[in-house]
Amino acid sequence: MDKKKVLITGAAGFLGSHLCDRFIKDGYKVIGMDNLITGNLANIEHLFSNEDFEFYHHDVSNYVYVPGNLDYILHFASPASPIDYLKIPIQTLKVGSLGTHNLLGLAKNKGARMLIASTSEVYGDPLIHPQVEEYWGNVNPVGPRGVYDEAKRFQEAITMAYHRYHGVETRIVRIFNTYGPRMRLNDGRVLPAFIGQALRGEDLTVFGDGTQTRSFCYVDDLIEGIMRLLMSDYAEPVNIGNSDELTIGEFAEEIIKLTGTDQKVIYKELPTDDPTRRRPDTTLAKKILDWEPKVSREEGLKITYEYFKGLSEEELYKKDHNTFEKYIVK
Repeated sequence: MDKKKVLITGAAGFLGSHLCDRFIKDGYKVIGMDNLITGNLANIEHLFSNEDFEFYHHDVSNYVYVPGNLDYILHFASPASPIDYLKIPIQTLKVGSLGTHNLLGLAKNKGARMLIASTSEVYGDPLIHPQVEEYWGNVNPVGPRGVYDEAKRFQEAITMAYHRYHGVETRIVRIFNTYGPRMRLNDGRVLPAFIGQALRGEDLTVFGDGTQTRSFCYVDDLIEGIMRLLMSDYAEPVNIGNSDELTIGEFAEEIIKLTGTDQKVIYKELPTDDPTRRRPDTTLAKKILDWEPKVSREEGLKITYEYFKGLSEEELYKKDHNTFEKYIVK
């Protein structure tokens, strides 16, 4: 019997590479696609010798062609870090709009089921807490973060339009803060930023007063939730994340304790439109997917820290793109 085939866009990224591993492990043929604007081939180089894995260096914002049959498409191509999408805003908007349109057309043509990676950012700086799927969000479409937020909101809208009008089988996962091995150390997100600063002996930088909250989900738990959603019959958006909420200030202290360093925490102004509270309501995921996170933050952070400790000196000190500072409104 022929193996089922899946296309994963953003395959060389943090989440895309873990998805490639999961599908290979589960016996699929995997086509990975990435333009490498933020992805890293090192994340998937262990798969290059596998006969069930192919890699296409391609930008999905252009026309997408895949020969032969295709059973599933998972669209994870997009800058996800604020430092990235603030530096490359046009590409961010294009991959969420043109890229999604191209892939939905491919799914329609192939009769494939397509899952898109949406985000908790569709809720903006939320006015309800925790965030439920029925909440429409509080988003500034013309602020610096709007290029990412609105790209993802459009992505959800066109996906549902293809589902309703063309009958394409679609799934939408709203991903909350996720962490684990293969994150870029200096991509601006809070967890790798803190660990990177600790490893370099720098003080930990908290933007804002440290009372804003986040909820962190370990990557293995997220991937399991995505797989269950893909194989479900549910087409509306579903939150996948960990509801264990803590403040950024508390998290900084956890990282200092984890790394055994004696750095101080320093505070800087909060970037424009940065959400002050972020926590998923995962009631729906528990109900329809029988899913909930299994990996504790303590366990997940230990694994992630060991990964970052193993990075080369060059990776440890490499600065990615830009900093938040220029985007702070004085």
